[in-house]
Amino acid sequence: GLGFMTSPIRLTELATAIGAAIVAPSSVNIAAVEITGLASLDEAGPGQISHLSSVKFRPLLAESQATAVICAERDVGSCPGIALQVDNPYVAYAKATQLFRQPRCLEAGIHDSAVVHPSATIDASACIGPGVVVGADTVVAARVQIRANTVVGDRCNIQEGTCLMSQVAVYDDVKIGAESIIHSAAVIGADGFGWAPDENGHLHEIAQLGGVTIGDRVSIGAGSAVDRGALTDTVIETGVKIDNLVQIGHNSRVGAHTVICGSSGMAGSTRVGKHCVLAGRVSIGGDGPITICDRVVVSVGTTVTRSISTPGTYSASLPALPHAEWMRNAASIKRLAKLVKQVTRLERRLNDE
Repeated sequence: GLGFMTSPIRLTELATAIGAAIVAPSSVNIAAVEITGLASLDEAGPGQISHLSSVKFRPLLAESQATAVICAERDVGSCPGIALQVDNPYVAYAKATQLFRQPRCLEAGIHDSAVVHPSATIDASACIGPGVVVGADTVVAARVQIRANTVVGDRCNIQEGTCLMSQVAVYDDVKIGAESIIHSAAVIGADGFGWAPDENGHLHEIAQLGGVTIGDRVSIGAGSAVDRGALTDTVIETGVKIDNLVQIGHNSRVGAHTVICGSSGMAGSTRVGKHCVLAGRVSIGGDGPITICDRVVVSVGTTVTRSISTPGTYSASLPALPHAEWMRNAASIKRLAKLVKQVTRLERRLNDE
């Protein structure tokens, strides 16, 4: 889609904001150029900027109608118009999108339909939307936005500039850092999944006595769940980005600036290091707690059942194949154990000779 601003921004101001050097034909009066929106290379038109962040989109550059393109030095000469030269086009593009975002502003104050416990502390600049519930002894700091029908439990602490979108459930004893965002239908602090079987196989609940601690600048996607700890807190460190429909088990810890993509899940007491990437549908769990060191990438659909102590990329899923080919391969898999025994016998026979 196309991103349009409510009012134009001068190209020089935009370049300063994203740390770009402007490279333009001598006939262009750079000081007079205004930008009204942002779009992809093939959809951008006059007045808009675009970006070239991957070589696979390079064929689109020559025909782009964008007024300016964010790109690396190697692509400046191929730009048909103005180039915004940066070291990292994707990061510069991310910064540019912030200039085009429509602000998610509510009026400061507490909506008449909100229910706020008398012992709660709400900063005067915070926005408490319609139908919101805020529990006892909870602290809501400056510029926090809590949108319609969100529930925040007792003894919570929400720091400056954080936004809880509509219909988020924040249970008791949850701490959320500054400038974070939690999207709709996320559940923060529900009971961890803990049950003790007795001699008759009946399951007895293990009370979950911990809470959840979330750092600064964390993003948690729609429908995701972060369970409370059994004794100590489940911890999501600063800068973590969690996609939609992700499950974080109780007492887990996710290291700073790690990315967890959609439909992934981890069992309780998992430890994920800093600057990791868990691609979509990654599952983590085994006989004991799993620890993943810093700077690990786990590919889509991979199941991790043992700890990982060496940085790198780990994969354990199969790409799609035509059905008939897959069936032939699956039939071969059934014979693998027999084939291994046959090869072992042949090796022994050769060694004996």
